[in-house]
Amino acid sequence: MKITKQARRDGKALFNACRVNGLLDEGRVRQVVSEVLARKPRGFLATLSHFQRLVKLDLDRRSATVVNAVQTTPEQMKAIQENLARRYGPGLNLSFWVDPALIGGLRIKVGSDIFDGSVAGRLAALDSAI
Repeated sequence: MKITKQARRDGKALFNACRVNGLLDEGRVRQVVSEVLARKPRGFLATLSHFQRLVKLDLDRRSATVVNAVQTTPEQMKAIQENLARRYGPGLNLSFWVDPALIGGLRIKVGSDIFDGSVAGRLAALDSAI
């Protein structure tokens, strides 16, 4: 489906209306979608499609995965959360995983940004450089 400029503008306006203090409000998203579906204005499918894309991108930007070679201590979790909040702002959803294949260090993925400080990542970079 081709999305017109007007549908993009309308989708972005809906998206901005759902933000509270810079963060997306789930209740407002549900309310906006139900109102648009009830009214069914011209081009509403394209508008909702673009709105959905913007919401998905925002959710991806606001989720972080931290993979550590060993179990992360609560102090480390707090320090990582504070550093990521300083860099990306409040409202970041963190999930912590253990992957012994990293050998040592950790790998952090926030949206499309990847910070790889693991031994396995450095060995892979060294291998590709040779």
